[in-house]
Amino acid sequence: MFYYVKDFIADYKNEVAATLKIFRTLNDETLYKRVDGYGRSAGNLAWHITTAVGEMMSRTGLKVTALNDDASPDTAKEIVDAYDKASQELIAAVESSWKDEDLLKELDMYGEMWKNGVTLQILLRHEIHHRAQLTVIMRLLGLPVPGIYGPSKEEWVAYKMPAPAERL
Repeated sequence: MFYYVKDFIADYKNEVAATLKIFRTLNDETLYKRVDGYGRSAGNLAWHITTAVGEMMSRTGLKVTALNDDASPDTAKEIVDAYDKASQELIAAVESSWKDEDLLKELDMYGEMWKNGVTLQILLRHEIHHRAQLTVIMRLLGLPVPGIYGPSKEEWVAYKMPAPAERL
């Protein structure tokens, strides 16, 4: 749970940068290509991450544009732009509307009572969870996967280091 607005803002800005790094690697050709018969495509998953910002946070009373989860855009750039806008709106709304004590207020969220600080934490964890799923889909699609909390397989070369050995 977040107890201080400044802590959420700092964490969220880092995660937004990580999500944008992943989203900017998507391309239009593979955006809605399925890697299996029942899961989400990379585009659908990226759009779900994007729309969750407004959907979840609008339930708290913050002024964040809620986008339709069913109307995913045709291009990766549109997803990047929509996510960037939604995340910046959330940062501005939290900074201008909430003080630290507001993070302790409870609201009905999906039939449960959550403190605003919990809602912010769940939003971040939701995004990180789905972003990890997205990187798996990207790997299956043959897209490069940027490192987030350390170098990815593709990035070891840039560091002029061998990738860690794999055990067979």
